[in-house]
Amino acid sequence: MKALGISGSPRKQGNTEIMVDHCLKAMAEEGIETELISLAGLNITGCKNCGYCSEHPGECATKDDAQPVIEKMKEADAIIVGSPVFYGSATALVKGLMERAGYSNRGKFAGKVGGPIAVARRGGQNFTFMELMYWFHINRIINPGSTYWNIGFGHGKGEVTKDEEGMNTVWNFGKNLAELLKKIKA
Repeated sequence: MKALGISGSPRKQGNTEIMVDHCLKAMAEEGIETELISLAGLNITGCKNCGYCSEHPGECATKDDAQPVIEKMKEADAIIVGSPVFYGSATALVKGLMERAGYSNRGKFAGKVGGPIAVARRGGQNFTFMELMYWFHINRIINPGSTYWNIGFGHGKGEVTKDEEGMNTVWNFGKNLAELLKKIKA
């Protein structure tokens, strides 16, 4: 069983990556193989609605850094996607990845487990959390929830670690994901 965590922040080793990695560590503690991918520095654009994937399922006409990440998403049993809040929303990087993964792979994620994580300095986490959650729901990915919404507060690098409730919430989310994954795969 493998879990893939994706940090949709353009900043490496920032608060979003810290929270996604913390969630993965909780899963690893339960015997789940984990991998963390940072989208920082990658060139990923949104869907162009060209229709290519309708004629070539699992493929996309746009050739950038999205396809290798999407392949890892298809191979994973669990997917966690984290995003910082940019102007009240998820980053363009993560939205582009999710658009392309969803459109070019309809039905390929059904039955997997997963969910979102959102991080910001002050606000926008709830909207961003739900914005990402819609992708999980429409792709029929099972979300076990946690002890609260998977959101964190932090601005400067590493500040999110001071958000004890947020860190505990994503840890518990990781534990719930691992438990659910074990039940589904049993």
